[in-house]
Amino acid sequence: MPRSKGDHEARRRDVSAAVWQVMATRGFAGLTLRAVAAELGATTGLLTHYFPTKRALVEYALDLLEQRTLSRPRREAGRGLAALRDALLDILPLTSEAVDGNRVWVSSWDAALSDPGLSADYARKYARGRERLRTRVAAAQDLGELPQGDPAQLAAGAQSFVLGLVVQALFDPVTFTPERQVELLDGYLAALAAGCSDGR
Repeated sequence: MPRSKGDHEARRRDVSAAVWQVMATRGFAGLTLRAVAAELGATTGLLTHYFPTKRALVEYALDLLEQRTLSRPRREAGRGLAALRDALLDILPLTSEAVDGNRVWVSSWDAALSDPGLSADYARKYARGRERLRTRVAAAQDLGELPQGDPAQLAAGAQSFVLGLVVQALFDPVTFTPERQVELLDGYLAALAAGCSDGR
């Protein structure tokens, strides 16, 4: 009896869950067809129907990571500086789910850096992230909550700060607890906002 479309979609969801679990526990270095098959309780032959090559598996894993990142619930506390703070908090590994996502993301950098196509794709993703931050920076500037200047420059600095904080928290979670991460972020934003009161 032929498989229905529902069966195929259900199998794809199972495969996605297995790929994610392998990445979360072993990182990108451990992402192999054999590991995914073992997690799924299937044969590697079955998986080649979905991923004929290792690169196809990696591309799918990166797409899956982006989908999961974009579908996460987002904080919405207001406009201006509060909205910028929310966007930056959403990046940080403050929950177990966010820790898993960030671990997978950071471990994927090696694969992306060794492949020009994936590297260019990552550059585009980060550029889109900076643009989302830029609009929030510009809104905060319009409200007088951040100093005037190039909002793209401030957005690039904010993105760089928070990504550096992500790495610190992943490698040293005892020192960079969720509370400490929020404290550091708030200190960074307060320093930016202080430029308004100083007349800069």
